[in-house]
Amino acid sequence: MRMGGACPTHAIASIYTGNYTTSADANDPYRVWLSEVMLQQTTVAAVGPYFAKFTQRWPTVADLAASTDADLMAAWAGLGYYARARNLLACARAVVRDHGGHFPDTEDGLRALPGVGAYTAAAVAAIAFGRRAVVVDANVERVVARLFAIATPMPAARPQIREAADRITPDMRAGDFAQAMMDLGATICTPRNPACGICPLRDDCAAVLTADPAAYPVKAAKKAKPHRLGHGWWIERDGHVWLIRRPDKGLLGGMRALPSSDWTAAPDATPPIDAGWTTIDIPVAHVFTHFSLALTVHHTHVGSDATPPGEGEWWPVERIGEAGLPTLFARAADAVRKDKDARD
Repeated sequence: MRMGGACPTHAIASIYTGNYTTSADANDPYRVWLSEVMLQQTTVAAVGPYFAKFTQRWPTVADLAASTDADLMAAWAGLGYYARARNLLACARAVVRDHGGHFPDTEDGLRALPGVGAYTAAAVAAIAFGRRAVVVDANVERVVARLFAIATPMPAARPQIREAADRITPDMRAGDFAQAMMDLGATICTPRNPACGICPLRDDCAAVLTADPAAYPVKAAKKAKPHRLGHGWWIERDGHVWLIRRPDKGLLGGMRALPSSDWTAAPDATPPIDAGWTTIDIPVAHVFTHFSLALTVHHTHVGSDATPPGEGEWWPVERIGEAGLPTLFARAADAVRKDKDARD
């Protein structure tokens, strides 16, 4: 479920560059699917450059399927929610391997693909293939909750919202209807200060009759995110830094990273190699979906014959921006650079 973005296929028109501006592209299953995956939990403004880069580098699903895991993860770096990138590649390979490079044209067929959930399957089926499908993203969710004044707090209200959306989804041009509803939520029925005075659904909207239409969807009380601590180690040798590859499963799976401790309330701070360490005074802060993290970063130089334990690679420090580090470790690298500059 996307949060805070505009509708994907109308967003396609705004994020396409170069040759990707035709109406055929806007209904191309590959591009519809790619935009849907990228826009999950991410705004159009953030996705635009990534979408342009992906469609230029991998213009077809077969091109994407032929890419390496490392290349894909590096290109994805900065978009967050990295499980999406792993699922993206698995799905592309399944489409090529099992479907001859053509996406299935039904919801059930699309749901059978790796990483394709109910929303993405419905969106691709409706928009790319003209199927009657109930498409409910965060924008549609908000419009429908207000239209019917659904008072059940989220997320428990989602089955009611979907059932109500099903009742009003037409049999014909369901894709156009979905895009119109998503655009309505993105531009008029906004989370704050909805423009009810110009809304085409105003006369049928139950929330307009209440004192506060913006109170819908009703939000459940937020739980405080737990705060965790961790340690990261920058090991430099002859102008290169030691990078590891995080396990495929788990947070930031498959990404290049600095060696680090577990992220717990009281992490083990044992460094991966004996050396003279310099600790950066201010931890690197990052907020994940379910917790916040303060990473204490340590850096050192080692001799030409030193090699940390385990698998890794020596990456040129001057090219660290090309390593595809996730945001947390990119910030850690920047903190090391600033700390070294301040000490020189």
